[in-house]
Amino acid sequence: MVEKSQSSGLWPSFYEPFRHLGQRVADWLSPASDASADESNYRITMELPGVAEDDIDISVHDGVVTVRGEKTQEREEKGDTWFFSERQYGAFSRTFRLPADADGESVSASLKDGVLSLSVPKRGPDESAARKIAINKG
Repeated sequence: MVEKSQSSGLWPSFYEPFRHLGQRVADWLSPASDASADESNYRITMELPGVAEDDIDISVHDGVVTVRGEKTQEREEKGDTWFFSERQYGAFSRTFRLPADADGESVSASLKDGVLSLSVPKRGPDESAARKIAINKG
């Protein structure tokens, strides 16, 4: 009985490093991003070196901005002997939840030197959202 509990105790500790491996690989392959804000806009920048503008899809749905794309591999291998390749190719997807005061209908995007920049304007204060109600004395 003691041996059984010891061996069952080893299996979870052996398995633990691999438990979130899929998410770690996905995070490693995701493009590096920054998010910032000023008085009038939210900004998201994402490093996409080697990704063509036509291979990027940006959408906004229910307050979430999604950037999808694919970096395609194009290289000639005539007679070369490859020892390793550190270049990354394939599909990627990143999502960003917008703050409540972001105007998701007015997102703009630009791509320059392999950096995608998204700008999301902030909405002004919504005066119809809340108002003070007077109590009638009766």
